[in-house]
Amino acid sequence: MNPDSQRHARRGRSRRSNARSICRLTTLLLACLLAAACGSSGASNATSSSTNTAANKLSTRSQVTLRIGDAAGTGAKALLTAAGLLGRLPVKVAWSDFPSGPPMLQALSAGALDIGGVGDAPPVFAAAGGAKIAIVGSFDNNPNKSALIVPHGSSIHSIAQLRGKTIAVVQGSSADYHLLTVLTKAGLGVHDVHMEYLQPAAGIAALTSGSADAWDIWSPFIEQAMIQDRARILVNGDSYGSNYVFVVASRASLVDPAKAAAIAEYLKLLDQAQTWANTHPQAWAKVWASATGLPASIMLAAARDATATPVPITSTIIASEQGVVDAFYAAGLIRMAASRLGAAVL
Repeated sequence: MNPDSQRHARRGRSRRSNARSICRLTTLLLACLLAAACGSSGASNATSSSTNTAANKLSTRSQVTLRIGDAAGTGAKALLTAAGLLGRLPVKVAWSDFPSGPPMLQALSAGALDIGGVGDAPPVFAAAGGAKIAIVGSFDNNPNKSALIVPHGSSIHSIAQLRGKTIAVVQGSSADYHLLTVLTKAGLGVHDVHMEYLQPAAGIAALTSGSADAWDIWSPFIEQAMIQDRARILVNGDSYGSNYVFVVASRASLVDPAKAAAIAEYLKLLDQAQTWANTHPQAWAKVWASATGLPASIMLAAARDATATPVPITSTIIASEQGVVDAFYAAGLIRMAASRLGAAVL
């Protein structure tokens, strides 16, 4: 074999080896996220072995403090309050507010939180960065809770017209994944548009000021932009993104029997509260409006759009989350992080 042929053969072996490594890395990433969640419902089986151990402690309200992350647009504390379930939590609770899921999971990874609710993408980025986390609960969202919107009067009426345009989005969020699927289905890549990574408050300002041509976001910010600023939906979550959202816990909390039991109880109450909210949008919107400071009209529209159904973590959801991993990897958005994950878990 001549030198050129040898080099080509080595490159072919290297590419095949890299492909196998990529497949293994993405599979390991998903396993890292779902190992504690497979086969569970909203109240994860991952915590079940610890629940009985800590039952007596919980019944007497032990010294355990459950640290819960709450994101704008998630409203877990407001949701429990509206459903009359906040006082049913069996332990002390410390609530912390975050603008979105990614910074919440950063705090969880740093040991500042025990649990929090996020979209489909934040767990992928957190686990890819080496965070010791596990998905412990899941909800199937109304597709209206996600949308790519454009300002009032925009000349953009198709996804193809976004080429070369500036799109605001929260990096590493469910909106980031929603946007990625929207672009991909239209034959566009992330380099065909200018991604402006902004938290929600800055995102709506960019859209209304004209510095962003479009904004990918979730409820209640969709409804806020539509009602206050007459923004227009280009596409919602129907056939885009995954529509699943998750409750994520730190693995350190799950191995603590008392905290694991508290987490299981919290998940049960959260499921009950969401089920109640789905059929009581006006009562839910009133409390949610008080929590967000947005007008009742906006929050009522958001309450009707943001319904969610507690669902068990099945093979369908696992496959969906694998799709999130694969999409971000294919787009080159978690390449380095995935390599670090492989080193961490091998």
